[in-house]
Amino acid sequence: MTLLFLHFIDLRKHMNIIQSHTIPANPPRLRLLDYSLEVIDTIVSRNGIKKALKKGALRLNGKMASGSEWIEEGLVITLIDLEEKAPKVFPLQLDVLYEDDDLAVIYKPAGIMVSGNAFRTIENALQGNLKPSEAKDALKWPKPVHRLDAPTSGLLVIAKSVKARVELGKQFEQKTIKKRYQAVVTGKLSEERGHIYTPIEGKECHSEFIVEKCVRSLSNEYLSLVSLFPHTGKTHQLRIHMSESGHPIMGDQMYGKEGKMLKGKGLFLTAVELWFPHPITQKVMQIGVKTPNKFHSLLEREEERWKKFKEGK
Repeated sequence: MTLLFLHFIDLRKHMNIIQSHTIPANPPRLRLLDYSLEVIDTIVSRNGIKKALKKGALRLNGKMASGSEWIEEGLVITLIDLEEKAPKVFPLQLDVLYEDDDLAVIYKPAGIMVSGNAFRTIENALQGNLKPSEAKDALKWPKPVHRLDAPTSGLLVIAKSVKARVELGKQFEQKTIKKRYQAVVTGKLSEERGHIYTPIEGKECHSEFIVEKCVRSLSNEYLSLVSLFPHTGKTHQLRIHMSESGHPIMGDQMYGKEGKMLKGKGLFLTAVELWFPHPITQKVMQIGVKTPNKFHSLLEREEERWKKFKEGK
C-alpha cells in the first residue's frame, strides 16, 4: 500500500466526500481539469471545476492540485465538502412559493445578495424559512442554484438535495430552465415584440422583450412595462441590453441615464415566472407571481401626472 493511498484513507476519515472517482485503465490523454469536467457530475461547468481546485475541494489522491496534472491509471479524484458547519441564520422572512424534500422556490426581496462573503444574504436566511429535507442525499443546508443581482427581486430556485443541486445546475448550464422577468423601462419601444442580440464583453447574448403596457410620462415622455426573456445568461444581461437599446430600466443607477432613473425607489426589474422539469420527478414545474405593486403604482402615478399637466395647459 503506497503512502498516497494511505493518505487518501486518512482523508476519508476526516472529510465529507461528495464524490470520488478512480481513474480506470487506459485513460484518455487529458489533464486533471478537463478530465474532472467529464467525470465529476456534481460540478457542471469548467469555471466550477477551477473554483473547486482553487479552494482545495477537488483533490488528486488526497492532495490539493492545480488541474494541470496529467491523469494516470489508479489515481483517485475526490470532491470534498469544505463547509462543515451551517452558516449562522440571518433572520429574514421569505415567501416560499414551492417546497419539497429536493427543492424550493422562494421570492427574493430586492436589495439583498443571494450569497457571498457576508451575513446578510438569502442563503443564510434559508434555514429559517425552509423545512429540513428528508431526502437520503439531503444537503447540510439548502443552497441557491443560481443568482439574481442584489437590486433585482423575484423567483429564486433552491436545492435541498445533492441530486437536485446537480440536475438543476445542469439545467441552468444547458439553458433548459426558462425565465420571465418584468421591468419598467424608459421610453416607447419601436416594436411590440422583439429580440436584442448585442454582444456583451465579446460574447454573443440574446434577450427577448414583449411590451405589456405603455404610458405617457412627464420626465421620460413614455414609460413601458415589458416582459423580458434572457436566452443567454451573461451577468447584468437584461440591464445592459435594455440600456443599449435606448430604454434603460427604471432605477438602474449603473446603466441608466442620469436624472431619469427615479432615485431611492430601487430597481424596477423582477423575475416573475419559471418553467423547468423537476430534477427528480421530471414533472414540468411552472411557478409565477404577480407584477409587483410598485410597478403598477409608478405607471399609474406617471400617467396621472401627465393627464394633470395636459389639463392645466
